[in-house]
Amino acid sequence: MPAKRAFVYILRCADRTFYIGTAKNVQLRLAVHNAGKGAKYTRPRLPVRVVWQEGPLSLTRALQREYQLKQLTRQKKRKKNEISAFFPLAVLHNRDKIS
Repeated sequence: MPAKRAFVYILRCADRTFYIGTAKNVQLRLAVHNAGKGAKYTRPRLPVRVVWQEGPLSLTRALQREYQLKQLTRQKKRKKNEISAFFPLAVLHNRDKIS
């Protein structure tokens, strides 16, 4: 049986806050968030958009990365170069500037 794979992603909410999550398919998860059926945190902060994603990673590794990202301060989450430095071996897909 193949290992489960997942992506870690950062959403930018309409109120300029960030939401960090893990999903097997980021675009489908984004659609769920924007339909108001995603995380409780994002429901009152629609629309949301993907600003970063990383992966695919093993599910275990993706959950570890999600936890690590959630430990960063808001200011560090905003800085592309600090996120890239935090994940020196990872391939990050820049969907938009975090600002």
